[in-house]
Amino acid sequence: MWRMLLELRVENLLLIERADLRLGPGLTALTGETGAGKTVVAHALDLLLGGRPRAGIVRPGASEAYVEGVFAPPERLLDDPALAELRERLPAEGDDELVLARRVGAEARTRAFVQGRAASAADLRELGGRLLSFYGQHEHRRLTLAAQQLEIVDSFCGAGHLEHRADLAGAHARVRQLEAELAELRARTGARERERDLLAYELEEIDALGPDSGEELSLREERERLRQVGALRAAAGGGAEALSAESADGLDVLQALAESERRTDSVAGVDPALDALAERLRALRIEASDLGGELRRYADGLSREPGRLEEVEDRLDRYERLARKHGGSVESVLAHAARCRSELEGLETAEQSIDAVERALAAVAAEEDEHARTLSAARREAAPCLAEAVTGELSELGMEGASFSVGLEPREQRTALGDERVELLIAPNAGVAAAPLREIASGGELSRTMLALMTVASAAGADDGEGGETLVFDEVDAGIGGQTARAVGRKLARLAEHRQVLCITHLPQIASLADRHFRIEKRPGTDLAHTVVEELAGGAVVDELCRMLGGNADDDGARRHAEALLTAA
Repeated sequence: MWRMLLELRVENLLLIERADLRLGPGLTALTGETGAGKTVVAHALDLLLGGRPRAGIVRPGASEAYVEGVFAPPERLLDDPALAELRERLPAEGDDELVLARRVGAEARTRAFVQGRAASAADLRELGGRLLSFYGQHEHRRLTLAAQQLEIVDSFCGAGHLEHRADLAGAHARVRQLEAELAELRARTGARERERDLLAYELEEIDALGPDSGEELSLREERERLRQVGALRAAAGGGAEALSAESADGLDVLQALAESERRTDSVAGVDPALDALAERLRALRIEASDLGGELRRYADGLSREPGRLEEVEDRLDRYERLARKHGGSVESVLAHAARCRSELEGLETAEQSIDAVERALAAVAAEEDEHARTLSAARREAAPCLAEAVTGELSELGMEGASFSVGLEPREQRTALGDERVELLIAPNAGVAAAPLREIASGGELSRTMLALMTVASAAGADDGEGGETLVFDEVDAGIGGQTARAVGRKLARLAEHRQVLCITHLPQIASLADRHFRIEKRPGTDLAHTVVEELAGGAVVDELCRMLGGNADDDGARRHAEALLTAA
């Protein structure tokens, strides 16, 4: 199936109130009087390609202009990774048709649409650039760009060459990635000893303390106890003394309890209730005796811990110092220790990592070198063939004696496109030294050179079995006539054998070769003139050719000439 523009709808764009062009494969001519609005169609297409609308583009009295293009796109167009984000926003429908649209308000605000969904001008540029190439009176200047010239040579080399170029781009990106990774590893290795010493010191400091959140809490409690040791000793000792039979203040708690126990024992067995109380009394005496001993031992134990408070204070100080350095808590200190161990392990294996990356880099660099050599060889082989073919085409386009060559210059540094840059050289006339295309060619020469290149490229890819992208030429025939015009028309017709070509032209020699013919005509109105676009057939085509030849439908000479042009086509 041909990839092409099926329909173009235009509403309220400059003088066009409404136009609906139903297009097909092959060569389509768009003709009309100067000022009738032929370039409006070109501007409509530019809007579909994401172009910026110029001031005053909306038809006076209308609130907005609208342009819509219905395309038969290449298969799996939206599978392109560059279109992934757009693809997510589009409806999951069949891909037989792709609709791009643009609305331009009277205040110059625009809205873009793809498949009826809101999009951006950038989305239209991404999609439109894959569907349609526009060559206007200024667009052929793209030929002067180095990137475009390289693209021309690579396209001439064929699909296999372009696959190698894609492989080179992938290998080049991988080399850059591995080089950056290797540089980072080497930078880390250079500072490894210093970093290792710091990590080891911090880890040793933490391990020497052996921090534990439970121990820290216990130490804080012990510190508070040791700070009050005098009061604790006095309280425990006083309590023990108060229970002692030798109490200095005359109290004899244990003796009193013993006397009470003796009296209750004297009537033991008489009343169970008193026996139970007597048992409690006995337990109280025993507990009081034990408690006195415990209090004495507690007081004695406090007196046997000289320097313990200093030890606790020192250990807690180490806890607090580490916490301040590593996050404010025991947990953060332990987490930092884990990171130190992990980084130390990483530093230990850094040399092994460097070796692995160096081996991977060497392998990918060798692959990159191989692809670059293959590309360079193909370009060197294709350059003279392309130059010879284009020179022949230029001769047929009225540039007899012109010579064309393809220069390959080595780059200072390899890029994703290879080791060389391309410079297209032309000598427009015999005896003139060849010079870069961007420096010497006039606008008309650039137009014809571009057409020659497109013709050669089309011939090189003519066996792909499928129509290529749509080409639009806006008055590429400016400044030529006669046999040169006829030759340009034949080139356009040859291009149209394998793709859709739209040509806005003022030359009957070109229009007569078209498979379809649209006339753009400005008609007066009561308040505002308007432009209409209508498809011509049969005698209407002859009438239009007569007009283009400078005659009219009743001019027998012009009519015979027009019919002869159609017959010769």
